[in-house]
Formats: sequence, C-alpha cells, structure tokens
Amino acid sequence: MILVNELKGLIARKGISQRKVAQKMGITDKTFYSKMKLGKFNSDEMQALIDILDIKNPSEIFFA
Repeated sequence: MILVNELKGLIARKGISQRKVAQKMGITDKTFYSKMKLGKFNSDEMQALIDILDIKNPSEIFFA
C-alpha cells in the first residue's frame, strides 16, 4: 500500500506541483490524480517518482 499523504507531503516539500510531476512522468494530470487517489502506481511509475523526487527510502512510502 502506498502512503499517499506521505507522497503528497514529499511533493510539496520538494516545491514541485503534482501537475509537474505528472508531466515529468509522461502521464496526464488526470491520470496522475487518479493514481494518487487510488494509491496505485506500477513499478515503472514508482521508479519515475523515486527519480523525480529523489526519494532516499522508497520502501517507507511505496511498501508501507
């Protein structure tokens, strides 16, 4: 289960918008927001988030 609130907080702390994260991932805003709401990202998307947000401990967010 993905800790969506932690992910949202990390995005905010990095000073980047969710829209910008979606663009960097190559998906639409709507798709990104849907995935955030459901808390479901595939492994490629998780890796993209790790890279974009420079997540040091991904297991704390993605495998909680």
